[in-house]
Amino acid sequence: MKKRVFLLATLFLVCVSLMAQKDCMLLPKPQQVEMKGGSFFMGKVKLVADVLQSDWEAFITEAGGEVVDNSSRLIEVKLVPSVEGAKLNQEEAYRLTVSNKAIKVEATTAQGAYWAMQTLRQLSTKKSNGSIVKNCQIVDWPAFKVRGFLQDVGRSYISMDELKREIAMLSRFKINVFHWHLTENQAWRLQSKVFPMLNDAENMTRMPGKYYTLEEAKELVEFCKKHQVLLIPEIDMPGHSAAFVRTFRHDMQSPEGMKILKLLIDEVCETFDVPYLHIGTDEVGFSNPTFVPEMVAYVRAKGKKVISWNPGWNYKPGEIDMTQLWSFRGKAQPGIPAIDSKFHYINHFDTFADIVSLYNSRVYDRSEGDDDVVGAIIGMWHDRLLPSEKNILLENGFYPNMLALAERTWMGGGSQYFDGDGTLMKSENTETYKAFADFEKRMLWHKAHTLKDYPMAYVKQTNVKWNITDAFPNGGDMTKVFPPEQELKGSYEYEGKEYGVGQTIGAGIYLRHVWGALSSSIPTFYQNPQENHTAYAYTWVYSPKIQEVGLWAETQNYSRSEMDLPPKQGTWDYRGSRLWINDEEIMPPTWTATHTVKSNEISLGNENCVARPPLKVQLKKGWNKVFWKLPVGKFRTDEVRLVKWMFTTVFVTLDGEKAVEGLVYSPDKKK
Repeated sequence: MKKRVFLLATLFLVCVSLMAQKDCMLLPKPQQVEMKGGSFFMGKVKLVADVLQSDWEAFITEAGGEVVDNSSRLIEVKLVPSVEGAKLNQEEAYRLTVSNKAIKVEATTAQGAYWAMQTLRQLSTKKSNGSIVKNCQIVDWPAFKVRGFLQDVGRSYISMDELKREIAMLSRFKINVFHWHLTENQAWRLQSKVFPMLNDAENMTRMPGKYYTLEEAKELVEFCKKHQVLLIPEIDMPGHSAAFVRTFRHDMQSPEGMKILKLLIDEVCETFDVPYLHIGTDEVGFSNPTFVPEMVAYVRAKGKKVISWNPGWNYKPGEIDMTQLWSFRGKAQPGIPAIDSKFHYINHFDTFADIVSLYNSRVYDRSEGDDDVVGAIIGMWHDRLLPSEKNILLENGFYPNMLALAERTWMGGGSQYFDGDGTLMKSENTETYKAFADFEKRMLWHKAHTLKDYPMAYVKQTNVKWNITDAFPNGGDMTKVFPPEQELKGSYEYEGKEYGVGQTIGAGIYLRHVWGALSSSIPTFYQNPQENHTAYAYTWVYSPKIQEVGLWAETQNYSRSEMDLPPKQGTWDYRGSRLWINDEEIMPPTWTATHTVKSNEISLGNENCVARPPLKVQLKKGWNKVFWKLPVGKFRTDEVRLVKWMFTTVFVTLDGEKAVEGLVYSPDKKK
C-alpha cells in the first residue's frame, strides 16, 4: 500500500513538474503571473469582444474551438480606461484572467488585447477535440515602447512574403516595430512613379530590377497594422545615396538634388500611412548646412514625425522627433526620445557568444523606458551578399537574437550594459548564467514548437564547459608549440613565468571581441588580449555510447558586413588554429568560396558553421577529449579586417537541428 501511495505521489509530482515547465515557457515573461489549478477548455465558446472580433474568432478556430452564442464558457475582451496594476505603458498593457468557465481580457487599446492573445497562444495546449488553457492571473505591460528590428533591403532585396513571415511571427513575441531601410548605395528599392528611372536595373549594383511597388508598400503597412506592428520607412539622406546620384547625376545636398528629393518625399509620405519617416543622416559629410533642417521641416509639413541616426546631424530638443543610436558614439540627449541600436548590429554577432551579452544587457543601461529612452531596435545590415534569404536568417542568428531582444525590451531589467560579464558565462552560480539558462530553455521550447518551420541555428550551449589557458607569447610564429600540447594541467611554468588555466561556459567563446579596440566595452575571456599569442582550450565530453554525430566548429565567424577572404583550403583560418578530438586532428571542411579578391558582392560560401552541413565525427563510449590550439598574430590582417580571436564547438545531430542528447561537457571529467 505504501509503495502504491508513493508511486501515485511521484506521478503527481512529475505531472506538476511537467505542467510547471509548460507554464514557464512564456516568452517574453509576463511582468506579473500567478498560475492556478484547473484549466479552460477551448471547445464551443461564447465570444464577447469590444475589439479585434475577427482576430479573436480566428484565434478560437485555430485553437480547435468554435464560436457559438449559447455556450456556458465565455471569452470576454473588454476595453477599460486603465489596466489595474500595470505600472507603465498603459496603451500596451493587459490583464488576463483564465478560469474553468471563462477567459477575460482587459486592455485599454486593441494593441493590448492583441498582446493578451499572443500570451494565450503560448499558454494553449492542443488536444484532439480542442485546446486547454491553464488557469492563471496575468497583469502585463512592456518596459519599453519600442521593440523592433531593421531589415536592410536597400542592399539586399527581401521578398514581401519573407518580410510578412518575419513580422507575423515576431508579433507573437510582442515585437512592435519594423524598421524598413529602403534605400542604399546599391539600390533604391521603393518604386517611384514620379521618377521611374530610379528603379531601373542599370541604376542598381546588386539584385538589379528588384524593388517594392507603392502598392506593395501600402499592403505591408496594413499587414503591420493587423499585427499591431508600427512600420517605420527609412529614406537615407544625404549619405548612402549613390543610387540616387547614379540616377540623377546630382548630389542630394545640391539645390537640384533637394528639389528632386522633395518630390520623392511627397510620394513617400503619400504612400505610407504611418506617423514616422526615418531620414538617415549617418556616415556623411555635410556640405550644405541647410539640408537637414530643411528636410526635417519639409517632412513635418507633410504631417510626419522625423527620426534620424545618432551620430549624424546634431540636433537640439525640438528640432527632431526621435533619434536612433547606431554606434558606440551614439548618445541619448535629454528632451529627444532615443532608440538604442548601439551594440545591436547582429550582422557582426557570432552564433552563440553575442546572444548572451544581448540578453543580459539593459537597454541603454536602463531598467525601463522613459521619455528620453524609448526602446531598442536590432539592425541586420547586408553589406556582404549572402546566397539566400534562409542564409540571411541563419547566419545572423535572426530568430534567437530577436527573441532575446523581445524579452529584454518587454521585461526590462538586465544585469549590465554589454560591459558587465559581456559575452561570458563564467560560472553556473552567477545570476547572468541563471537568467540566460532560463531564457535558453524557453527559447529552445519555442524553436521546437512555435518556430519549428523557421530557420533557427541555435542549440543548447549552457552545458558546454571549457578550460582555457593563459595565452603564451608566440613572437608571430603561429606554429610554435607550448606545454599544453604535451600535457593538460592546471597551470604551466614556461620560460620562467606561470601560466594559469581558467574556466568558462558556452558553445562559442570570444578570446577577443570582433569590435577590436572597443572590446573593453564587451568583455571577453581575456581582459587585455594581446597580438602574437597562442591560447589552448579543452574539455572532455562524455558520450553514453559509440555514435556518429555532427560537429559545429569554427574559429572566425564571418561577419555579414565584411569583405573578408575565405580561409585557404586545409586551414581553419589565417591564424593556424587546429582542433583534435581524442588526439585525432579534425580538418576543416572544403571551403566553397575560393576567391582571392575582396568584395562585398562576392557571396559568403560555407565559411560560417551554420551555413554548411555539420562535420561528421565519431564519439567513443565514455570520455572524449576535445582540444583546440588557438594562435593569433595581428588583430587586423589583409585577409580579415576584424579578426575574431574565438572558437565555436558543439556536437549536434547530423542534420544540425538539435544538440546531441545525453552528452556531458566537463573539463574535469565530472558527470
